[in-house]
Amino acid sequence: MPASAPFPELELLGMRIAVLDTHALLDHLFAELRDGRGGWVVTANLDILRRAVLDSDARALYGNADLICADGMPLVWASQILGEPLPERVAGSTMTAELAEWAAREGRTMYFLGGDPGAAEGCRAELERRHPGLRVLGTSSPWVSKPATVEEVDAIAEEIGEDVPDILLVGLGSPKQEYLIQKLRVRYPKTWMMGVGISFGFIAGQVKRAPEWMQRTGTEWVHRMVQDPKRLVRRYLVDDLPFAALLFADAARRRMRR
Repeated sequence: MPASAPFPELELLGMRIAVLDTHALLDHLFAELRDGRGGWVVTANLDILRRAVLDSDARALYGNADLICADGMPLVWASQILGEPLPERVAGSTMTAELAEWAAREGRTMYFLGGDPGAAEGCRAELERRHPGLRVLGTSSPWVSKPATVEEVDAIAEEIGEDVPDILLVGLGSPKQEYLIQKLRVRYPKTWMMGVGISFGFIAGQVKRAPEWMQRTGTEWVHRMVQDPKRLVRRYLVDDLPFAALLFADAARRRMRR
């Protein structure tokens, strides 16, 4: 994290989370763009926090971001237990659509990188339909190693070309997308970058997002697990649920010690 963070922060199991809502984040990003500065946002869910706690390389990777926001209701609940409540969940999937709306209004450009075949293109078509005047400079869905090789980064930079976007969204899943962003931000210091996971698929209509009531109540993970049980049952039930209990217990213990 930067030496002087632009927002107050709270700590959850060693990860510094910015205390802000979606509007404050958008306002900050576009103000930075107007001043010619780029940056990197990580929207951390429970799985990202667990990875940061257990893996020192992942912890260092996420810690290089300019802002870490809470994209996961368990993190919001933990902040409430701690007595330092976050204002809301800042969901990367929601942010993707919000960024497009703001970019169209302010004349900023975007680029969509990653996603399943056709997802980035479908996302572009849908967002351009919603926001006439939105300029998405391009999309690509390359295969990328974890971490990306120099050759892969060179190929991506060549694909992006000389017309550098103001906002670059990367949908490769974590931590692959963050490893790539870490290398791309050196090449594009005036671009804001964010990993968005499966968001392109949601907006393109390839994957159905959970109903809003599930998003609000923190049960969106159940919907995702039913959609993709082979990949997500173990992650959510074996890895994340016990870790959530650890997170809540730590928050309660810290509050009682005050």
